[in-house]
Amino acid sequence: MPFINLDDLTDKDKAQMELDQKKKEVKLERWMTSKCCEELKDYIQAGEEEDILVKGIAEDKNPFKEKGGCVIC
Repeated sequence: MPFINLDDLTDKDKAQMELDQKKKEVKLERWMTSKCCEELKDYIQAGEEEDILVKGIAEDKNPFKEKGGCVIC
């Protein structure tokens, strides 16, 4: 999608862009927040066992683990 500088557009062009966006948004299916939150919670809990952000990375598989220490004498 090309870059559009809004300062270069006329008021009519800006209004047309806004109208086009509103037409797209009105076609979207809307869901209740409570339903979305429940589904999101279930999805997160279903993948909890494989999620490294929840369980962490095993020490032997961690590529960022320090290889050795530094000793200052």
